[in-house]
Amino acid sequence: MATEAPRRWIAHVDLDAFFASCEQRDRPEYRGRPVVVGALPGHRGVVAAASYEARKFGIRSAMPISEAYRRCPDAVYLRPDLDKYRRASRRVFDILGQITPVVEAASIDEAYLDLSGLEKLLGPPAAIGREIKRRIREATGLGASVGIGPNRLIAKLGSEYRKPDGLTVVHPQQVLDFLAPMPVGNLRGLGRQTLKVFDRLGIHTVAQLREFPASLLEDHLGKRAAGSFRRQAFGIASDEVVTGRQRKSISKETTFESDVRDRDTLHDVLQALAADVASTARREGLSGQVVTLKIRFTGFETHTRQHKRPAPTQDERDILRTAWRLFQEGKLPDKAVRLIGVGISGWAQEQPEQPDLFDPPQQHRENRRLLETVDAISERFGKGVLQVGVPRKRNQ
Repeated sequence: MATEAPRRWIAHVDLDAFFASCEQRDRPEYRGRPVVVGALPGHRGVVAAASYEARKFGIRSAMPISEAYRRCPDAVYLRPDLDKYRRASRRVFDILGQITPVVEAASIDEAYLDLSGLEKLLGPPAAIGREIKRRIREATGLGASVGIGPNRLIAKLGSEYRKPDGLTVVHPQQVLDFLAPMPVGNLRGLGRQTLKVFDRLGIHTVAQLREFPASLLEDHLGKRAAGSFRRQAFGIASDEVVTGRQRKSISKETTFESDVRDRDTLHDVLQALAADVASTARREGLSGQVVTLKIRFTGFETHTRQHKRPAPTQDERDILRTAWRLFQEGKLPDKAVRLIGVGISGWAQEQPEQPDLFDPPQQHRENRRLLETVDAISERFGKGVLQVGVPRKRNQ
């Protein structure tokens, strides 16, 4: 007699407005007020994070700081304290590792967990979700939203469903009903240009996407994209959670609300993304040799550029310098940028230091020693003792 396959339970844990929440936690006078972390008003730069109070004014990550200030001049504007955020992130990931050893960091403030088989130890999925939230709150003072479902897609959509401080569990038999009323814009990989196509076709909800003829959708989007969105519409997605040392790459990207030409803005966003990637790499003990730049332009035209460094790195300054050089010298089209992203891969064991094409050897060694010193001092003595600075590289 055939036995039924064990039920898969995948969780997605997402810290709510992470950077801004860290600041509100540490400064009671900021609680209940709109808080914007990023560049300061009057300077070039973008929003790195916005509290939920700030989001009510339409302020979002990657928005130019001038636009954020126009929308809410009375908000609290703060520069990022990356050391603080890394310490909080490490504590959260320690907690998640106590729940299950199968934890995949998606970024500094979100992770996928494989909860399969834990019911006998910790109770049903909802109880596990509540326990995750309780432990994070008690240990860090931060709120998290948790989604639990049979695969990564449903878990991710579940964590977004009742933010902030939400918990959503979607059982396999509930997947289709859970997805049906959702706007198609909630699906993964669906950008503004594709959304315009869906609008023209009268497809506004997941239920409408399911009913739309597959062949006609392929005519408008291509076979690959149409297939991807249809699979999501039926709740079909991967249930694999890849732990840090198994992952092939670490990457982070941002899609702008409106296309960007200003290179200072692009540099600032790339700097924040590089810091996020490097933080995840250091937390997981990974060093990568290959830096990848991803650029998507107006019209959905996408390019990637890569550079293999002679020595592995987990330093945001190395990643930023390499990615920015790829941007400047990669023979990219002179068009407005819709999306920018950066990643590292090509994991390697630590090697004797070698000069990099973009980084003189003595400077490279000093940078690595400085990073180790800053991490060690920050871990021991806490906030604000030392911080890593990244000088702006002006356009040539």
